[in-house]
Amino acid sequence: MERKLSEKEIISRLDDALKRKNIYVSYQPQVNYSTNRIVGAEALVRWKDPKFGIQYPADFIPVLEAQGLMQKTDLFVFEEVCSFQKHCMDEGVYVVPISVNISRTDLSEGLSFVDSLEKIRKAYDIPVYYLRIEITEKFAVGGKELVLSALDRLHELGYVVVMDDFGTGFSSLNILKDLKVDIMKFDMSFLSGNMDVRSGKIINSVIQMAKWLNTPVIAEGVETIEQADYMQSMGCYYIQGQLYKKPVSADEFFRLIGDVKSESLSFNYKSFGENKDNSFWNPNSVESLLFNRFIGPAAIFTYQKGEINVLRVNQKYLNELAMRMDEASILKINHWETIDSADRERYESVLKDIIKTYKEEECETWRNLNSDCCGQDRVCIRSSIQLISVMGDQYLFFSEIRNITAEKEALQQLRDNVKKFEMAGDQSNTFSWEYDISTKEMRPCSRCMRVLNLPPVIKDYPEPVIESGLFPAEIADLYRDWHKKLSEGADHLEAVLPLTPDRVPFHVRYTAEFDENGRPYKAYGSAVQVVD
Repeated sequence: MERKLSEKEIISRLDDALKRKNIYVSYQPQVNYSTNRIVGAEALVRWKDPKFGIQYPADFIPVLEAQGLMQKTDLFVFEEVCSFQKHCMDEGVYVVPISVNISRTDLSEGLSFVDSLEKIRKAYDIPVYYLRIEITEKFAVGGKELVLSALDRLHELGYVVVMDDFGTGFSSLNILKDLKVDIMKFDMSFLSGNMDVRSGKIINSVIQMAKWLNTPVIAEGVETIEQADYMQSMGCYYIQGQLYKKPVSADEFFRLIGDVKSESLSFNYKSFGENKDNSFWNPNSVESLLFNRFIGPAAIFTYQKGEINVLRVNQKYLNELAMRMDEASILKINHWETIDSADRERYESVLKDIIKTYKEEECETWRNLNSDCCGQDRVCIRSSIQLISVMGDQYLFFSEIRNITAEKEALQQLRDNVKKFEMAGDQSNTFSWEYDISTKEMRPCSRCMRVLNLPPVIKDYPEPVIESGLFPAEIADLYRDWHKKLSEGADHLEAVLPLTPDRVPFHVRYTAEFDENGRPYKAYGSAVQVVD
């Protein structure tokens, strides 16, 4: 006859159940959904009473916790797991890490429980990385100092700590802030009920947050392919649940890990610059102080699967854009939509180059911005970009920017003016050049380079043009004397001179420019063909 044990029966039968192993351990595999390989397992306590049949954990665990008997049960489970791992090692079977649940009541006597775990582990000579300690959010409710001390001690000993049922409590983020866990298990009960865009964004944010903490996420309670595919699309590849396997006996799990390929659960976070990226998220860090006050206009953003997501900008960044936008407005923009298509291709190419080389690079992009107060505007941004860290296929970048719109517009205006001047020069058959008096370097106009085949810079001027015959031999000394007079302070020189081997007459002029001390340092020359 199967029935639920009463509270009194649970307490009275516990020791005998442990001795006779009516309380036993089942193992539920954890797999990488992408590769179908086992990455670990969770040890689950089960109770099969010889007279009254299966007793459900939800019925007997709360009683044991209330009566202070859970510690005895958890130590039994831990020893069973150590025994199983020892068996795997002795038989040469690939050993996968196994998580063991502990209760907050296990710590009622301080850190002695952790010492008891270590005593068992050492007795079986099991490497600590084959064992994981699993806690729940309720673990941290009340007596936080004791809990934190226990976690610190576990980490000192080398244990990986897993947070179970993340997302089911009312203070998940607060708990996560205080407890330094190594793996998070996301409870799939969050996906029950109505799922919408808002729910999806919350799940995605949790997974991304875990990645920045270098904390792998295991989706627990996965029962359907749709659920597994959904979590995989969010970047969560590790699953535990009936979709892959229900909890199985020790013998069956031993056969399973012998038949199925296994792999390590990946802590795939790589950072650069002595982990300075982590300090950006600490509001009290020196890096945050520098970011907000002492460095130039800057942003932190991620790049993943072709998409950019800006995470932080400082006030100088907002000021540099000159659009009177606040940080919230910047963070919600789809930044690809603001960048010209050609510039986007170039910008993305720069990001990919940085990912390959880890070197800082610059890129200029034109952006179309829109703000409530300033309306629409087109600005040119020069970005200096460097890679901070890598989490799988997600990359974290730091970028300093400069608004060079005014420079670009001035340069374009200068180009337009030069083009007009060149057109006018072509129409009037005029050549012009600039002469540096101290260095004797001449820089010809584009028409000089195009028509006369002159290089962009001519050194030791005027000797090379005299040698070329552009200034014929009969006027060579005169032309040399002009440059001597310019160096001595002549402000203006002009004459009609026969130029080129064909002796074509040109009206040649020089006008000098002087520094604040009255010394000549530059002269501007021109030659206009004389038309009869």
